[in-house]
Amino acid sequence: MNYRHAFHAGNFADCMKHALLVLLIRRLAAKDKPFRVLDTHAGIGAYDLSGSEAERTGEWRRGVGRLLGLTEGPLADWLALVRNAGFPPRYPGSPSLVRMMLRPNDRLVLCELHEEDHATLRTLFRGDPQTAVHKRDAWEALTGLTPFAEKRGLVLVDPPFEVEGEFERMAEGLALVAHRFRAGVQAHWYPIKHRAPVRAFHTALAESGVRDILACELWLREPTDPQRLNGCGLVVVNPPWRFEEEARAILEALLEHLGEGEPGQGCSVTRIAEE
Repeated sequence: MNYRHAFHAGNFADCMKHALLVLLIRRLAAKDKPFRVLDTHAGIGAYDLSGSEAERTGEWRRGVGRLLGLTEGPLADWLALVRNAGFPPRYPGSPSLVRMMLRPNDRLVLCELHEEDHATLRTLFRGDPQTAVHKRDAWEALTGLTPFAEKRGLVLVDPPFEVEGEFERMAEGLALVAHRFRAGVQAHWYPIKHRAPVRAFHTALAESGVRDILACELWLREPTDPQRLNGCGLVVVNPPWRFEEEARAILEALLEHLGEGEPGQGCSVTRIAEE
């Protein structure tokens, strides 16, 4: 996957990740107590889909571009936020989506290590007292920035998977946060190119001793080509009440509108570890 994310903003993987993220934040906000969100791979926060990177791949046209006529159903809440953020041509990344849903006492912490992207992110949130932007390694931030003072919140981990070992680092980071911040909700995004790395990742999680883990997955074709992004997943630790059934409805709606009938397409919500 050629990163930076501007090439891929608004593609099917973003649609899946962001629709589920909005659901998680809504569930956290259903209780009166404040919460915090840590986004470890924040990117630049929002993307111009008329820019050269997005136009070069056109991935958003086969993703969010197919969905914007929807005003009802499981995707409606997320899509309303996308439209309110200025789509088209502006597409909100996870930092912008989360910030739109924060209440006055909630907090957002963003980490981005890339020099230019960090500068763009700082500019986007300059003067915002509820948002802190760090130029900090994501995996180190899991130790340095957890647990939260609010004792409630979400840790979102969304690496680019540019280098070897990301699945292993993710499994270690998930277990670390679960040990340091037992009540925290975690959401870890991963690509599905072929099944072997994903099976090994799920096995590592099942054997980690961490409880209450769901895996939400969407794939547009049989995941047998290791050179192609065939699908993606989101592992959720401590999923909120009713998340499992609502996540399944979101995935089914995405598959209905984004699937092209290729052999092996599908979606699933499976439990890796019981509560």
